[in-house]
Amino acid sequence: MFDSDQAEGLRRLLARSAARVVAVVGARSELGATSVVVNLAAAWARSGKDVLILDEHVSHNNVANTFALKPRYDLLNVLRGDKKLREVILRANEGIQILPVARAMQTIHKLQDNERNKLLELLTHAATGADVVLVDAAAREGHSVCTSLSGDEPLMLVLNNTSSGLTESYAMLKQMASQNGRKSFDIVINKVNNEAEAKAIFDSISKVALQNLQVRLEYMGYIPLDEKLKSARQLCSSVVEAFPGAKSSVQFRGLAEHLMQTKSAIDEDASGLAKVMQRVIRQARPINNVVSAIT
Repeated sequence: MFDSDQAEGLRRLLARSAARVVAVVGARSELGATSVVVNLAAAWARSGKDVLILDEHVSHNNVANTFALKPRYDLLNVLRGDKKLREVILRANEGIQILPVARAMQTIHKLQDNERNKLLELLTHAATGADVVLVDAAAREGHSVCTSLSGDEPLMLVLNNTSSGLTESYAMLKQMASQNGRKSFDIVINKVNNEAEAKAIFDSISKVALQNLQVRLEYMGYIPLDEKLKSARQLCSSVVEAFPGAKSSVQFRGLAEHLMQTKSAIDEDASGLAKVMQRVIRQARPINNVVSAIT
């Protein structure tokens, strides 16, 4: 655990990164959170912004593989001194960089104080110059950026109109409200026919969340069923880049603009990234309390 002097030092260190932080999460991978991350990044990049994606996923369905990139290393390799940061950061389209961080996040509870300081410094360096840091957040409990977001930073939950998807998404809302005290979530409805259908789904889950969890949900938009999304994936591209006129592309661009206009992840004292990573470290459990080891 860091003392007050260390925490102040970290705030000064991380305040160098003025990027706003937006985490996107789904209760499971099939709900489309990674697709939302990829296309938000593409929409912001097309508008001239530099985007860094922190990828918390180790599966083959992660951001890097969407762009036909094959990550061989992780931020953990940089932390251990095996690789330089420039060797680990992947470059997708113009304006989009990807930093695989899954193993580093999973291992954070095992790190010594000097290693945690180095981790924070590496993240700050990676984010230098970025306008937006997008987190493709893992839904796992414990060592995930998304599970450390308390309510000040934007957190977008992606769900769709399947019984299992809605049930698992509600369970995630309940878990994060209980563990982190988070009382608000941004919601994107994926794979629906139109906005009327999306808002009907949103109204239903919003009423239940408010009544049972005292959690307020904010409707951010919807992503329509669109065959162009599948075609773009086959081309190893975002739909925003491959098919800019597609109906899903229009919605992604609108969502990106809406997020920039309505959400601020920057304080006067420290950046959103600073707050997020400080909280991740504070919540990291001691190694003797960890039930499952990282393999």
